Amino acid sequence: MNIFVKLGTLIEEQGLELLHGPEGYQDIAITVAEVNRPSLQIAGFFDYFDPRRIQILGKVEYTYLEKMEASERTKRFDELFKRGIPALVVTSDLPIFPELLSAAKHHNITLLRTHEGTSRFMSDLILSLSVWLAPLTTMHGVLVEVYGEGVLLLGESGVGKSETAIELVKRGHRLVADDAVEIKRVSRKTLVGSSPEIIRHFIELRGIGVIDVKRIFGMGAVKDTENINLVINMEPWQAGKHYDRLGLDDFTTDIMGLQIPSLTIPVKPGRNLAIIIEVAAMNHRQRKMGYNAAEELNRRLLETIEE
Repeated sequence: MNIFVKLGTLIEEQGLELLHGPEGYQDIAITVAEVNRPSLQIAGFFDYFDPRRIQILGKVEYTYLEKMEASERTKRFDELFKRGIPALVVTSDLPIFPELLSAAKHHNITLLRTHEGTSRFMSDLILSLSVWLAPLTTMHGVLVEVYGEGVLLLGESGVGKSETAIELVKRGHRLVADDAVEIKRVSRKTLVGSSPEIIRHFIELRGIGVIDVKRIFGMGAVKDTENINLVINMEPWQAGKHYDRLGLDDFTTDIMGLQIPSLTIPVKPGRNLAIIIEVAAMNHRQRKMGYNAAEELNRRLLETIEE
């Protein structure tokens, strides 16, 4: 599946001023997260030029163009636009060269403008494109926010993931997704999970059916997106199987090439899974802040033995 974002969506999101838009410009597909300041292209160098990128003109390019004759500017804009770029954005509310507008109309290129400075606009646009165009996968599970940590609950159907999520919501935490979790890799280190729009804020409870968490528990009980910080694998308790009791070993789950810290929690009657997951989330935060209870206990034991 090709991932893209429509140009019209970016225009609305970034609050861009439309100076010229050919027919159907809103539906132009943007497929790359990189942008380009065409300084070298204005100077005539087009080696390795990627025409799929949105082009951005700032004060540096404008100062260079102002020194040219109008006929030379027309030639440079024609050379750039005939490559079929998706759009060109002028930053800092700079005045528009008549030759630029004329070339945009001639080549049917979308011409836009923003009041933001070049560096800030590029940063905002790249961040937005990185989210829209991030690699995407869908996993069967439940995603909840617990004490600010995104916890992804995995396990076989019927193990109790949704019931645990409802208990967590009752205890003041937030539901992000139930059953299907859409996961995007938005950077080299970050995964963001969300729910498909059609089932957002709904959760299925066996014996009751589908409920709307937002309507029953309120707006504070749901969240649209959350980083995935911890994976908890829920499985039926297996007699004789060794489960980690100290926490000295670090386990991870591979999701889209990233190793996410993970735990395996055995499920059996009488265990309060919501409280266990709360403690797991708090313990994970402690570890990120540099304190590991298992290592501290191990250190004390070694000191006692040495004495």
